[in-house]
Amino acid sequence: MAGQISPTRSALLASKASLKTASSGADLLKRKRDALIGEFFALVKDALSAREQLGGVSKGAYTSLFGAKAWDSPEAVESLSLAGSGDYAVDMQIESIYGVKVPRINVPERNQQVNFSPINVGARTIQAATDFGGVMEAIVRVAATETKLRRIGEEIKKTSRRVNALEQVVIPGIQGDIRFIRGVLDQREREESFRLKKIKAKLERDKEEQNAQAGQHGTAAD
Repeated sequence: MAGQISPTRSALLASKASLKTASSGADLLKRKRDALIGEFFALVKDALSAREQLGGVSKGAYTSLFGAKAWDSPEAVESLSLAGSGDYAVDMQIESIYGVKVPRINVPERNQQVNFSPINVGARTIQAATDFGGVMEAIVRVAATETKLRRIGEEIKKTSRRVNALEQVVIPGIQGDIRFIRGVLDQREREESFRLKKIKAKLERDKEEQNAQAGQHGTAAD
């Protein structure tokens, strides 16, 4: 960049301003990255907890399912799954975490009452249906936490790349420009100082010669 800039004092001031802006930007991005890292590790705990909960309720639900198939007919279990199927609505909103847009999913309260007639269905089949409703809730919680985790992780990588670009490319480039401009200006000042010294010395010599000539004319007149 040094070869593309004009080595003037105005360019030096502009480069200093750019350096200050880039340094401030890097500091802000590092603070954002640190905050996101803290949020990331907090979400890791939530994600692990949600995964653990999903594993627990899934294990219980499949145990109930195997028991239902053993005590009730498979046809009854399948008919119950069809009767209990339907839309599972969730409330999803978008929230901002340090500028990162992430989904916030609210798990609705599950209706504990079955929406079918349990006359021809055994208690174990009904329990299996209830347990798999818990599995659905656990899946939604896992999806919500892991989606946040992925978004924040991507933003951490993006922010880190920006910090590295500023600290390793932009800021060193501006500092190089400043060194180049200062070097040229210092060289110009030295050359100007040397030129002024030569002019001053020449003026002093001319003055001495004029004084000497004036003294000679005065002696000749006497």
